[in-house]
Amino acid sequence: MQEAFLINLCENMERIERQAAGLLLEARSVSAQCKSGQRDLVTEYDQRVQERLMAQLRACLPEARFFCEENDQQDDLGAEHLFIIDPIDGTMNFVRHMNHSCLSVAYASRGRVLAAAVYNPYVDEMFTAIRGQGARLNGQPIHVEDKPLAETLVCFGTSPYHPQLADESFRLLRKVFDISLDVRRQGSAELDLCSAAAGRAGVYFEACVSLWDYAAGMLLVEEAGGICRTLEGKELPLDASKPSIVAGGAAAVAEVLALAEA
Repeated sequence: MQEAFLINLCENMERIERQAAGLLLEARSVSAQCKSGQRDLVTEYDQRVQERLMAQLRACLPEARFFCEENDQQDDLGAEHLFIIDPIDGTMNFVRHMNHSCLSVAYASRGRVLAAAVYNPYVDEMFTAIRGQGARLNGQPIHVEDKPLAETLVCFGTSPYHPQLADESFRLLRKVFDISLDVRRQGSAELDLCSAAAGRAGVYFEACVSLWDYAAGMLLVEEAGGICRTLEGKELPLDASKPSIVAGGAAAVAEVLALAEA
């Protein structure tokens, strides 16, 4: 695909996310409804942000299809032009006014993610990546921290919508905690992936994630020189299967994979 097309598209994704993020920053009183359970929340802002993102992205690329978290908008993942959207990753954080949530958009073509933009409006951090061109934070190149667990921090997720995975998750967490500098549970998979891409944490793992939780962050980590795998050591799929994930520098990823097998 033409380099100029992807650069222009990524710039539009940045602009559109920044504009839509105004809805989050203006929010004062936030009411939420449960979807699959008491931890799986949706707010009017999730829906409004998604609608705005879709409308403006469609204006840039009229033939685009969409695979989104809200409103059952899930088109063919093999489409020539596809946007994968999480309007608010970290909805619980948003509802609780913890100021650690993001907007996430990935662009894929025929089953391959080619561009990504993840924006945390609370600290004005825009993470972007174009396949083959590296990853950036607010325009500056970023790289993973390729250090062993003993020399780095670890981000993790608890897969709160799937409590049956809790015992397995926390067993692995304890093993990782015993070796690493420390662990962080921040409540946004995409921002955890961004932390790994930027070298703030050496690795991130979680037992179950949805495609919109990792599509953009996966490209960011890879373009920052890192590795993304399932906890079984397989490549992450571009589908709706909700795999496990481990992502970051090669050394720390290898250690977490080994611990998961032990």
